Amino acid sequence: MTVRFRPVARTGWSDRTPSEAEMTFALAGSRTVWFDSVDVLGPDGAVVEEILAAELIEDVRTLLSVPRAPVCGLSLDRPRVMGILNLTPDSFSDGGDLTGPDAAVERAVAMARYADILDLGGESTRPGAAEVPVDEEIARTAPVIRAIRAAGLDIPISIDTRKAAVASAAIEAGATMVNDVTALRFDPDMARVVAQAAVPVVLMHSVADPATMQKDPRYDNVVTEVYDHLAERISAAIEAGIDPDNILVDPGIGFGKTLQHNLSLLGGLSLYHDLGVGLLLGASRKKFIGTIGRADAAKDRLGGSVAVALHGAAQGVQMLRVHDARETRQAIDLFEALNGKNDE
Repeated sequence: MTVRFRPVARTGWSDRTPSEAEMTFALAGSRTVWFDSVDVLGPDGAVVEEILAAELIEDVRTLLSVPRAPVCGLSLDRPRVMGILNLTPDSFSDGGDLTGPDAAVERAVAMARYADILDLGGESTRPGAAEVPVDEEIARTAPVIRAIRAAGLDIPISIDTRKAAVASAAIEAGATMVNDVTALRFDPDMARVVAQAAVPVVLMHSVADPATMQKDPRYDNVVTEVYDHLAERISAAIEAGIDPDNILVDPGIGFGKTLQHNLSLLGGLSLYHDLGVGLLLGASRKKFIGTIGRADAAKDRLGGSVAVALHGAAQGVQMLRVHDARETRQAIDLFEALNGKNDE
């Protein structure tokens, strides 16, 4: 029987009594989120029982509580902000905003004041988007990465691509991470490129391709099916020679999911700590936020995007992929001040 462990995430270290403190554990090494119990999920995703964290098998408790490996030199004991830099004419939120390398570098410099890492992409993966030729995607991304490095920015840079040649060109230009929305499934050579470069990689859950992924997506239990898919992709990545410490996962909000699927995934986020790797959440400005928050235009979804980011932080998410880095950074700083450890 497949058993999965979902830690019950809690915040507010100072609220614990001394006796409670002995029974609580940092969630994946977080300095703001902890757990003292775990929901055990059966094959169908239903809660079979609740176990006190102190009574867990030591290996399971360690998996859920041990700090995750740093990414690009960034410790993951706090929520990190990944700023989105779209170099596309047709992205759902900000396509066409950046008209050349100079504008992209200017945006990168501004965003780097608040973001911990930049995520550059040259192909839109919005619902209905068409595939971009490899040469065109490289031409959109590699020169901008070089220009950012030439400007003196040493911030980590992630290349958002599903194509090995694009990733390879970006790494050569100065990128230090790969963000693959297909979890290494689209291009059979991607795993080799990542393994040889020894860079971190984000494995995201998705179905079909951007052109068709929103055509009636269905799951028996979206939370556990995404979990099982990500577990399989982690195993495939490791088998291909990728260091487990270089792997993060992303449940893929909005990629082949309905509004209710997205809400279910957000409600079950803490389950993905059971995979033993860093967790990234990318929900910024997405359609479900506009639907719930009554904002048709993507750029009018700041409030909802920050709300979802804070929810992710409260579930122990280590990296938040966002369009609005300044506002998200401010919200996370307040979240940490209100919920972090107080050693005084």
